[in-house]
Amino acid sequence: MNIGAHVSIAGGIQNAPERAADLGCECFQMFTRSPQGGKAPELTEDIIKKFKLQAKSYKLKAWYIHTPYYINFASANNRIRYGSVSVVRDELERGSLLGAKYVMTHLGTAKELGQKEAIKKVIEMLKKTLEGYKGTTKLLLENSAGAGEIIGDNLKELAEIIQGVENDVIAGICLDTQHSFASGYDWRNFEVTIKKIDEELGIDKIKLIHANDSQTDFGSNKDRHAHIGAGKIGLVAFKDIVKFAEEHDIDMILETEHDFVMKDIAILKELREK
Repeated sequence: MNIGAHVSIAGGIQNAPERAADLGCECFQMFTRSPQGGKAPELTEDIIKKFKLQAKSYKLKAWYIHTPYYINFASANNRIRYGSVSVVRDELERGSLLGAKYVMTHLGTAKELGQKEAIKKVIEMLKKTLEGYKGTTKLLLENSAGAGEIIGDNLKELAEIIQGVENDVIAGICLDTQHSFASGYDWRNFEVTIKKIDEELGIDKIKLIHANDSQTDFGSNKDRHAHIGAGKIGLVAFKDIVKFAEEHDIDMILETEHDFVMKDIAILKELREK
């Protein structure tokens, strides 16, 4: 099990491994394009070579790609839906070039179509995304905090979508501890929560963990990350979460603010040693 954080690609994607190493990461997450929109920077042979050499020289074990924020497979607007298909497919292809293990994505909101139709549309769009894909990078679906009818706050929804797509390119989910806490999974009662997740989804479907404490209360449906031990989930719960991740060999990625993310990494490593 490796511990890392989300890092910037400012100045070029080839700079990400050094930034990760400087923070004490063993693995890392990044965007390969602006999360707000715009054309993706070209991945030339030279850039790919430099990226891989840097990752190897800093002994980084794995790297992950997060899709942009604007993905919405359940939009009523065809342009947005098919644009999401194009971008996620492109991220998978880019991930394969860079040797990324997983691309993770949110799915969008059910606000326009309603929950039942939105789930059907997400399944349809994911099938289109993966059609003919032969790359090595797998796809993970990330759970949400549930604000604004965002799809995936209930892990049963993600299980339904994975089963509906029926494609092993979707390896499972990226489980965000803060999002799940905000949407009704209480990590302070660890055994009950793990049992609930296993019943709804299956423990084997957890392939990556976003390790974030929560600024907001349990069940708030608000996406507000806090530094490890400084939020409502708390250090005691994270001791159980780290132990679980180590037992199941699941990497942990921090998405906390960079002012204290190095400290957060050190805390998770200390919990792992204990």
